[in-house]
Amino acid sequence: MHMNTFISILKNELVVALGCTEPVAIALAAAKARSYVEGPMKKITVHASVGIIKNALAVGIPGTNLTGIDFVAALGAIAGNAEKQLEVLADIQPDDITVAQDMVERGISVVHLADTTRKLYIEVLIESVQGYAKVVITDNHTNITLVEVDGKVVESGGCANASFKSSKEKRGELTLDSIVEFVNNVDLAELQLVKQSIELNRKAGLDGLAHAYGLEVGKTIKENVQKGILSDDLISHAMALAAAGSDARMAGSSMPVMANSGSGNQGIAATNPVIAAAEKLGASEEKLIRAVAISHLVTIHIKSKFGRLSALCGVTVSGTGASCGITYLLGGGKPEIKAAIQNMLGNVTGMMCDGAKGGCAMKVATCTSAAVQSALLASKGMTISSTNGFIENDAEKTIDNFCRIGNEATSEIDKLILEMMLSKDM
Repeated sequence: MHMNTFISILKNELVVALGCTEPVAIALAAAKARSYVEGPMKKITVHASVGIIKNALAVGIPGTNLTGIDFVAALGAIAGNAEKQLEVLADIQPDDITVAQDMVERGISVVHLADTTRKLYIEVLIESVQGYAKVVITDNHTNITLVEVDGKVVESGGCANASFKSSKEKRGELTLDSIVEFVNNVDLAELQLVKQSIELNRKAGLDGLAHAYGLEVGKTIKENVQKGILSDDLISHAMALAAAGSDARMAGSSMPVMANSGSGNQGIAATNPVIAAAEKLGASEEKLIRAVAISHLVTIHIKSKFGRLSALCGVTVSGTGASCGITYLLGGGKPEIKAAIQNMLGNVTGMMCDGAKGGCAMKVATCTSAAVQSALLASKGMTISSTNGFIENDAEKTIDNFCRIGNEATSEIDKLILEMMLSKDM
């Protein structure tokens, strides 16, 4: 086990993000393209993969109460700051929103499905009277692989097939055993990014509990606890804090969160359930930080095989990470943490991703409830048997089976879901 490798992975895969990462990545591409174009814009054309369109179509845009790929592309072109990466929309003003809406209404900003097999592909072409610029992002949300200006390639950075910022070799060192060993032995001072994720994502959850965002899933759970309809227990507290963070994020909150493996919702779902459990259990700050580190690393470990985008819901992965973190808070070691993974994947596998939107908060709540239940069972030594379905005796092999389902058995689901989303009578 190499401590520096694990610290490097955390630094690469835990990234501060403002807004849902799919529309934000579109805004980033637009902002980058606009920086090369002189004069008034005549046309903004977005080509995006199925996964990007599905996740960007209906989710709230940060700093606004609006949705839309055409809108976020225009907003990124007008007011985005590409230097800020996933915080590209941090500086937008009310006037920028009005101008972007006008561009959409006038048909200046348009969206098309890209002809690509990549799960994450964004191409933004901005044309003006003086020329054009095209920016391409592939495989992860900030991986700009092409900048073309007036027929000339001026940038061709990024990495081919760079689904993750950390290398495959480094991520290959992640195993369930090595993760637990690292978390138990690392100097707490090396986990400042994990501590920051706790601070940012907890604030997002509290913001969602305090204000009326989206479906108000977290806020409604809290209100029903206060009425005595739901118990003021660990599960309710964890569901409320986690779902509220997703409520806020999916509704366009301008509060930044710490994303995990390219997803803010996954960052929230890997962090807030563990925070809530620590609060209910009276755990020390050190215990909490180490527990959240386990959650993040297990999530990264599974996502490295599962992929950035999938037809299955990514919160099933981060919920599994959270279950491991909660198990650690309950005093569990390697056997119990592995049992928590078996219990989670034997339970929530099959939850489909039908795009980023307000309803994601309900999925976060569901996976959080499952995370707590799985941890409680695992802490008793109870685990789903290998005689059940795709569960193996070895949790690592169960993870491999889960990822095979996500990668191999769902190729047509994304296309079918997108077809349904685009053909609805709104």
